[in-house]
Amino acid sequence: VQSLPRSVSEDTGRTDANSEPRYHNYDELTSSLQDLAKECADLSTLSSIGDSVEGRHLWAIEISAKSRGNIDERAHFKYIANMHGNEPVGRELLLRFARYLCTQYNVDENVTKLLDNVHIHLLPSLNPDGFEKSVEGECSGEQGRYNANGVDLNRNFPDRFNRSQGDIQPETRAVMRWMNEFPFVLSANLHTGSLVVNYPYDANKDDKVMDSPTPDNDLFRSLSTTFSYAHSTMYLGEKCPNDKRGFPGGITNGADWYVVYGGMQDYNYVNSSCLEVTIEQDCCKYPLAGNLSELWDDNLPAMMAYAARAQGSVYGTVKTSDGEPVVRATVLVPGRQVHPVKTVE
Repeated sequence: VQSLPRSVSEDTGRTDANSEPRYHNYDELTSSLQDLAKECADLSTLSSIGDSVEGRHLWAIEISAKSRGNIDERAHFKYIANMHGNEPVGRELLLRFARYLCTQYNVDENVTKLLDNVHIHLLPSLNPDGFEKSVEGECSGEQGRYNANGVDLNRNFPDRFNRSQGDIQPETRAVMRWMNEFPFVLSANLHTGSLVVNYPYDANKDDKVMDSPTPDNDLFRSLSTTFSYAHSTMYLGEKCPNDKRGFPGGITNGADWYVVYGGMQDYNYVNSSCLEVTIEQDCCKYPLAGNLSELWDDNLPAMMAYAARAQGSVYGTVKTSDGEPVVRATVLVPGRQVHPVKTVE
């Protein structure tokens, strides 16, 4: 695992052991991202992929080396956080991660290589409405978990078994549009409440807790261990207080832990060319802000290592003989024909 600075201030981007960690509300998050996009204009672009039920923007910042060739011909990678409003650690880590990437480009060789070869997309908060209602220090419970319509966004995506919950929400639809816009190849959904990487499938037809592997199970296990073994403790597989068991190597098949219908990671796998896992980054859902620096230190090497896996992916544009892009073209990989992938719209 590469050597990384111990702490990067979210306000300056400099290594700063004395920076005060804190959670940013929606207005503060918006200001921080807008400031970063201005300061880092040569590497970043800030946009909203849509709005929440209560009209808050779902901010996504793209970071890549714009001066190094055609960005459209690079692998596209995404981190999404704060899907459950009361699980905001990932929200803060992505805000720091965005500034870290911007300030360490042409300074740290691993960051430079990553941004030269991968187009990074970071969505710090998919559920900003829920976050505004959640309570710092609450390690369990559901206050703020759901969106403003009371829907669990990680049960709301179209499901291959038609068992997702409720009407498709604005936040869910925004992610679906976003996935059709960019050819993502790799992704992670950041949560808290345990300490493990969870990979598809999350669901099976029998609604039974059991190992439910995808045709790409070997690859998902490899991707998951990339994160867990680069994390300071996740690979140990120790169970959290609310868990019934530990997780060997810090990874688990989703349905072998508990069954989820309408989950985002299964939707990614079934409906796009993107492989997504769900990463639980702390036993406490909403730990006190004083823990954020340690959580940053625990997770930064793993976040870098996982994102770097996108460099080994196959990506590009399917074109006709006349050079025109083909929309929704089916791509088959020898030995992997069971799960074809399609180009974006």
